[in-house]
Formats: sequence, structure tokens, C-alpha cells
Amino acid sequence: MEHPSGSSRSFKSGLIDFTAGSLGGVAVVYVGQPLDTVKVKMQTFPQLYKGMFDCLKQTLRNDGIIRGLYAGTTPAIMANVAENSVLFAAYGYCQKFICQVTGTENIEQLSTVGNATAGFLAAFFSSFTLCPTELIKCQLQAMREVNVQGSQTAIKVTPLQLSQQIFKQYGIQGLFRGLVPTIMREMPGYFFFFGGYEGTRALLAKPGQAKEDIGFLKTMVAGAVGGCVLWTVIFPTDVIKSRVQISNKKQKFLTVGYEIVKNEGVLALYNGLKPTLIRTIPATAALFVVYEYSKKIMHQAFGD
Repeated sequence: MEHPSGSSRSFKSGLIDFTAGSLGGVAVVYVGQPLDTVKVKMQTFPQLYKGMFDCLKQTLRNDGIIRGLYAGTTPAIMANVAENSVLFAAYGYCQKFICQVTGTENIEQLSTVGNATAGFLAAFFSSFTLCPTELIKCQLQAMREVNVQGSQTAIKVTPLQLSQQIFKQYGIQGLFRGLVPTIMREMPGYFFFFGGYEGTRALLAKPGQAKEDIGFLKTMVAGAVGGCVLWTVIFPTDVIKSRVQISNKKQKFLTVGYEIVKNEGVLALYNGLKPTLIRTIPATAALFVVYEYSKKIMHQAFGD
């Protein structure tokens, strides 16, 4: 049998990364959505809640599980599938690119910094898919608080209706509000995310053992470390991005950041960090386990 050409092999592995990333994206949402809702509410309306548990309790009491804690689940799944499929497909290609630039023989031999750099570059591409879907998700999650502030009654809006509304009012750029802060958040964030993940996998591997063979639990631990490092690094940018996306005004990223620090103090940039870290541990553990194992299964199934 003829060996498949380099480009068709590269396309196939890109497609496998894309699919495995999509499956990982779905896992993340079902595991992490309730605490993500709490995070967005605390970032955007810190004055309304005493803390994480108060926010959780109030959301449950006011809106219940599905409409409250799982608000914005559809766009969150769309956002995560869109982001993770593009992110992991781009990550695979960027790893190959870093191999060429550094003269590394194959992806398995890339250093932690090499993998982190590939993650940094990949995040640029995934930001374009993430920004519009995350804008819709944030607005749906904070809809009650926005309406309460404007003393309107909460209205039920579907993700599609909200998208059409924004598009009608602001055009295509309305859906990309917050793109610059998204890129500023994602690129350094994913440098640390993939660096933390690959570095932990390398640390947990026994001497002579490949990172791919460290097993289920250690892969989960590495994923959780990657997630915690990511959020600790990017959280202030994320708070500013949430505020920019929820206010329907055109605002400059640095101006919003400056105003938050001036009016609410530096710690306001870390509002909602606790639910985020509690959420990210199981969520990124699930993401990487689903990604790595579905990738392995697909490579075996398609005879790679």
C-alpha cells in the first residue's frame, strides 16, 4: 500500500485534532457552565453579590438550574466547540511550524516552551471564532442583572434572537465587540495553558515514558494545572472583556481597566476568580482527557 502523501496526512491529523477539540469543548461546558455563569455575574455586577455562594444561591432561587445556572449553554457549547476545534487544529499545525523553525524532528520532541509558543500562535486564530459566541454568552448570562439595573423586567431571549438584535443594531462589528481584549487575553493565556499542560505531563511521566502514555488520572491533573495557570494569568483581562461585552457602549479596553481600578480597586480585576478556578479544575481535566483519548481512538481507527 502506498504511503499517504504528507499533505493528506497533515489534513487528516488536522481533522482529527479539530474533531477531538470539538468533543472536548462539549465536555467543558457541561462540567463548568454553572460556575461560569457565577463568574460572569460576579465580574460584571460585583455589588449585587456577597460572594460566590451568595451568587449561586440567588441565581438558583431566581432562575433555577436550566434558566439560571445553565443560562447561555447553547452559545457556550457553540463557543467552546468553535474555539476548541479551531484551537486544537491550529495548535497541531503551529506545533509543526515550531518544529520547522527550531529544527525539531517531530512534535513529541518539542520542548515545553515550544509547545507553549504553538499555543500562543494558535490562540490568535481561535479568538475570531470565540469572540462573537462569547459576547452572546456573556450577555445572556448577565441578562437579569442588566435588566434589573435598567429597571426592566427580565425578558426571555434566545441566542439567535440576541445575535440578530446585535447584528441589526450594530452590524457585523457589533458581534466582534471585545475582539482586541479577546486576542490580548487568549494569546498569552494559551502560552501558559499549553505550557502548563505539556510541562506537567512531562513532569508526571516516568523516566523513559512518553507523555502520551501517562494515563487517565495524570492527564486530568495536567489539564487542571494548565487551566489554573491560564485563568490566574488572564483573569484581569477577562474581567475587562466581560464588562466591555456586556455594556452596549463603545469602550476602549484600557479605559475600562483604568476605571475599574480607580473606582473599585485592583482586587476588582480578580472578581469571580474563585468560582473560575473551582470550575476550571474539573472542566480542563475533562477537556484534555476527552481530547487526548478521542484523538488516540481516531488515529487508531483511521490507521495512523
